[in-house]
Amino acid sequence: MAILKLDRHNEDKEIEFELDYLTSLTTQQRFESMFRKTEELLSLRKKKIARRKTTEVIKREPG
Repeated sequence: MAILKLDRHNEDKEIEFELDYLTSLTTQQRFESMFRKTEELLSLRKKKIARRKTTEVIKREPG
């Protein structure tokens, strides 16, 4: 797998690099990657939610 190294931030080159990589994959490889990433994100979400307090909605009254 190739690694992109830039001296300065260049969003266009980053996007081009990512698209080149994705187009080099087969459809099956792209879907497998997408499913792996989904599982990874769900796993992280479950771990963080277990430790987090529920958010509260505070209504502000005028005056």
